[in-house]
Amino acid sequence: MKDLHDLDLNLLKLLQAVVETRNTHAAAEKLGISQTSVSRGLTKLRETFDDQLFIRKAHGLEPSELAEKLAEAVAEMLDPLAKVVESYQNFRPERFEGQITIALNVFFLDQYGDGIFSVLRERLPKADFRIIHWQENSLSEMLNGKIDYMVHFEAYTLPQEIYQHKLTDLKLYLVARENHPVLSQTSDWEAIHKLPLTRIIVSGVNSKRSIVGDLYASKGYEAKISLATHSTRVLINKLKHSDAIFFGSKFIANMSEGISSYPLPPGPKDKRQVQVNGGYLQSKRGNPLNQLIHQALQNYFDSVE
Repeated sequence: MKDLHDLDLNLLKLLQAVVETRNTHAAAEKLGISQTSVSRGLTKLRETFDDQLFIRKAHGLEPSELAEKLAEAVAEMLDPLAKVVESYQNFRPERFEGQITIALNVFFLDQYGDGIFSVLRERLPKADFRIIHWQENSLSEMLNGKIDYMVHFEAYTLPQEIYQHKLTDLKLYLVARENHPVLSQTSDWEAIHKLPLTRIIVSGVNSKRSIVGDLYASKGYEAKISLATHSTRVLINKLKHSDAIFFGSKFIANMSEGISSYPLPPGPKDKRQVQVNGGYLQSKRGNPLNQLIHQALQNYFDSVE
């Protein structure tokens, strides 16, 4: 018997058809090929398996015991493949009843979690959802297939197993209380560098150092951090009741009355926005569910910006 690693899958389908029909002409019609092609295929199968496989009788072809067992094995092999292909081709979002887990950086969960859930709920009305914040164990859960999709900063380092794509560029502003005594007049460095700063801690991105602090240092100033927090609500509380400022998204200003956004001070172009990425396993790039989630979130972020 020859090595089976290079065996043409079409030959196994041909064998299965001949076993079922007991006739080369009927097998050819079933497969949509010529009778000559069937005969050539049977010759290759006989050479591969070192067995006659079929005995010609008056009523047609009689399969050997090996031929029948091979046909059964082909059915057991191809049926699961056919079901996988069918599930991809016939995916119906409105009928999907499984669980979907979306993990977002906690900052994005506060800002966009509600909107993302609304968009996905509309597209997948029967699905169960887990909309959670990205934690220390989230990467291993994603690699194990327990998280379907993630939203994070581009600066967050991820392995190659995760396919990433840009969702949006998040424009940055100075965010502070309405009618701020300084920002309502100017955003120049000379005027703002003494104001107390706040910052959101983003694990894996700025938890060990302050990106804004580096920006201040490049201008010859020292950043005076009066609040560092994971919570946007704590941040808003601080901004509303002090002269503190925040380098961040205009979305923060829209979360509460009494907060406004102001122009950034002069600075490098690449410091005036941050990229937001979506991601899922490379192995699921062809999965219709992941493609739907990606499309839905892309449309959502396009509408937000």
